[in-house]
Amino acid sequence: MFYLKKTYIILCCSILTSIIFLSKNSFSDTQKKLPNIIFVLTDDQRWDSVGFMGQKIGKTPNLDQLASESSVFEKAFVTSAICTPSRTTYFLGQYERKHGVNFNSGTALSKNAWKLSYPMLLREAGYTTAYIGKNHVPIGKEGYAGNIFKGSFDFWYAGNKHLGFYPKKRHPIFSNSIHETQTEILQQGAQAFLDKSTHGKFYDTAKEFLYQRDEKKPFCLTLSLNLPHSYSVSRMEQKIDDDELYKSTYRKEIKSIPLPPFYVSKEALSQPKLPKEILLQERRQKSYDWVNTEILLRERLIRTMQTVTGIDRMIGELRLTLKKLNIHQNTILIFTSDHGLQYGEFGLGGKALCYDTCLRVPLIIYDPREQGAKRISNLVQSIDIAPTLLDFAGISIPKAMQGKSLLPLMRSEKINWRDAAFGENLWSTEYGNPRCETVRTSDFRYIRYFQNHNLNTNILSKSTAQAYKESLTSTILGEPAVYEELYHTSIDPYESKNLINNIDYNNKVKELRDICDDLVRFAKGSINQPPDTVKLEI
Repeated sequence: MFYLKKTYIILCCSILTSIIFLSKNSFSDTQKKLPNIIFVLTDDQRWDSVGFMGQKIGKTPNLDQLASESSVFEKAFVTSAICTPSRTTYFLGQYERKHGVNFNSGTALSKNAWKLSYPMLLREAGYTTAYIGKNHVPIGKEGYAGNIFKGSFDFWYAGNKHLGFYPKKRHPIFSNSIHETQTEILQQGAQAFLDKSTHGKFYDTAKEFLYQRDEKKPFCLTLSLNLPHSYSVSRMEQKIDDDELYKSTYRKEIKSIPLPPFYVSKEALSQPKLPKEILLQERRQKSYDWVNTEILLRERLIRTMQTVTGIDRMIGELRLTLKKLNIHQNTILIFTSDHGLQYGEFGLGGKALCYDTCLRVPLIIYDPREQGAKRISNLVQSIDIAPTLLDFAGISIPKAMQGKSLLPLMRSEKINWRDAAFGENLWSTEYGNPRCETVRTSDFRYIRYFQNHNLNTNILSKSTAQAYKESLTSTILGEPAVYEELYHTSIDPYESKNLINNIDYNNKVKELRDICDDLVRFAKGSINQPPDTVKLEI
């Protein structure tokens, strides 16, 4: 009897030990499993366009719900408020001054530079990579016309440059979609990539080969919209077959919708915010003249809210698909924009300037493996996204990347973090945009401007390309600023009162000038090392 009891006890202990061992192994395997990543990048979307960052009229329930489960970065800034340099920064984790690509640069990324982008590094590490939407990053001598960018992804459902609100007109690749409007077309592409079983016809009628996702491999899906960019929003036609969202939603509020603080119509503009020699020609960029009058602006605000709500609905559908496929618990979701926009504040319209309205963006990072929502007030930048994506995948961050992984902030770890965010505009063309540099701290923004070249917009113009090349180092080599601004952003969030000549702020101005000097050198890297680009030959 004693022997049987002893045997029973030994057997129970053995089973218990096995259970503990298996549980530990199972937990370990789960922890080691690489996460899927979905990176959603919108176009021209201001930080205050979503409910979780203060929007009161436009509805974004799905993003607001996501934010309530995520890390929300309240002070997120891009480094360049222009599509091409900003999107290149997201891919490479580098400031424009280092990667050297813009509309007027006359150059494109080299193949070697592109090899250190997050999609290429993730693919090399075993990820299936997908790209859906708008590409605005030229690579190789042929720029947008080449196939280097397209060939870097297993699943490609995209078009170069602008898509328009009805993308099939411009890009035949989207012709197999059952939808006509941009967000819905891209949404179907994303769902087809995630779940082929419900989108067989989508694959059968595809214009180009679409890789079928291997469910045993992790994936990185980059979903890059061309909304709510002015180019696409301007082309909304309220067609009979359009979703009701894009025809009637918010229209009852068109006369009561509040205008942006410090809005000034073209007719009422008597005292420009910037001197004429700094911001040349009109105070609005071409295609942004809808800020000229209250009527035009209100129409644009309605359309923008409609398209943002459409994007929000897409996020909700994506989350439902992830849950249906039972991969929601291991899929990271990142949502942000390539830059903001001026909505007529102080009579200004468009992008490229170094104010919060242009540089500040919404940023959510949702990691289902982390518990609890966080509102993070640290100064983070677009250079930080690529390192963060690599960190999620356990990939070493290349030295060429200038940003930092955001994971320590998400995990509330005590680390040294930047006290100032750097931004710049090197797109100085016949649009009249000024070259400028800025530093943003938690409480202040300092901006300095340089002589405006007012260059020809032809990117292959020798003088334009040469002037751009020189702008990468000219201020480091001593080019003097011709105008400066200082704003106490913690008490003046819309940067309405320039304090640069207020003697009470002399010490602060000196401090921020010195910080800007240091950061522009850091942004450039070695002054003798040219960007890893190639000259366009198209």
